[in-house]
Amino acid sequence: MGNIPSVPVNFSAPLSDPRLSRISIAGGAVTIDGYGVCGLIIYHSFTNGYVAYDRCSSYQPENRCAVTLDSSNLNATDPCSGSKFSLNDGSPVKAPATRYLRSYSVNVSINQIFITN
Repeated sequence: MGNIPSVPVNFSAPLSDPRLSRISIAGGAVTIDGYGVCGLIIYHSFTNGYVAYDRCSSYQPENRCAVTLDSSNLNATDPCSGSKFSLNDGSPVKAPATRYLRSYSVNVSINQIFITN
């Protein structure tokens, strides 16, 4: 079993950025392409503030299968294997995945969000 490759991530944007409109309230999630291995998921958690994950599934990451947001915005699904992951903490909630999504550090300062590793 491989690991999700470690690549530099340095994303920042004002929280007023139209791409981030869905995370203005808790329970909202967005995807951002062009960062990490397969893009980013940014989720506004009900309990943990903002969290960010790589969209690369932790199940067979060498396939670089990008997880997609479920309509509920509570989980992300690997369309290649059917694995599901909690957006609250990145944990696998449906097999065959057994490992968490790769998470990134999130900081918010003066209405700007920063995601790094």
